[in-house]
Amino acid sequence: MKFSLIIPCYNEAKNIPALLERCREVGNFDGEVILVDNGSSDNTVEVLKELLPKYPGCRSIRVEDNIGYGFGVLEGLKAAEGDILGWTHADLQTDPLDVISGIKIFEVNGLDIFVKGRRYGRPAADTFFTVGMSFFETILMKTWLWDINAQPNLFTRRFYESWINPPHDFSLDLFVFYQAKLIGLPIFRFPVKFGERLHGVSHWNVDWTAKKRFIRRTIAFSIELKKRGLN
Repeated sequence: MKFSLIIPCYNEAKNIPALLERCREVGNFDGEVILVDNGSSDNTVEVLKELLPKYPGCRSIRVEDNIGYGFGVLEGLKAAEGDILGWTHADLQTDPLDVISGIKIFEVNGLDIFVKGRRYGRPAADTFFTVGMSFFETILMKTWLWDINAQPNLFTRRFYESWINPPHDFSLDLFVFYQAKLIGLPIFRFPVKFGERLHGVSHWNVDWTAKKRFIRRTIAFSIELKKRGLN
């Protein structure tokens, strides 16, 4: 049962060496890691070219223009070869090896499930923000949606191939979680430690101004998604 882990990387050149070290062990579990250079403007291309030959089971694809986080994930999923697919972040706030715990849930419970991390150890302000967004989405969508942006997300290829018009931004996490709920996939959550970012800063979670922009985009997409239903 091969799996593919997608990791979108936007200007993460400083994090990539440590990220690849964490990904080295993923290849020992019949898995592949696809690092998506998501239109980076730093030296991500050169770093990947130099380091990837040292890491069997890891490869990369290049997206020329940074259209959005979700677009990078979707391009990685298109290139994936696994039966189980998923993604996580490149900033090492969550460990890529969390995916191994997720795969074990499939081994116990079968393939027709949706597996998602549940974060702990986050700063109080971020936890408060997540609680507020979780309650809002739960009330609006009329289904329990908690810690929507937690990583990793894991699912079968068949579920992935059923998606229609997925979003190209951070709303992809919400889209996939909600679709799994709508079609009745059993949801399995497991704890993942959320730590400090190794290098650089978040590309959206910078301050409350950025959070407000994120909230506006999320609300607009949530209303659209509610109208769309399974479409």
